[in-house]
Amino acid sequence: QMGSAPYLGGGFGHFYAYAPAKMEYPINRFAMETKRQLDVLDRHLANHAFMAGDEYSIADMAIWPWYGALVKGLLYGAGEFLDVTSYAHVVRWTDAIAARPAVKRGRMVNRISGDPASQLHERHDASDFDTRTQDKLQA
Repeated sequence: QMGSAPYLGGGFGHFYAYAPAKMEYPINRFAMETKRQLDVLDRHLANHAFMAGDEYSIADMAIWPWYGALVKGLLYGAGEFLDVTSYAHVVRWTDAIAARPAVKRGRMVNRISGDPASQLHERHDASDFDTRTQDKLQA
């Protein structure tokens, strides 16, 4: 994850979504590498529930924000371009992690867009999830 994520974020994401001019060569080059990485993940997840076996681990926590967010359509709007739905095992893994209550809570922290009920700009205590989301503060 640490060695390959720059290809996804710094390479593909930059040229596909943020570069001031669309350039075919770098988009295609980094798209191919991103798809290769998704294929590696998909093959691994065909035989494992999670990255380190049958249990959710720090490996999933490190990899999911990049590759899970990409597959869920949360990064770069590139899901169709990369054909992410063809990686069925990555989709299954992504959905399983996204459904975890702790992941749902964690994604609320520091969120400043979307549904106000899913935005917790600052978290200082566990009770903040129940009392300090933006919908409650704006009421």
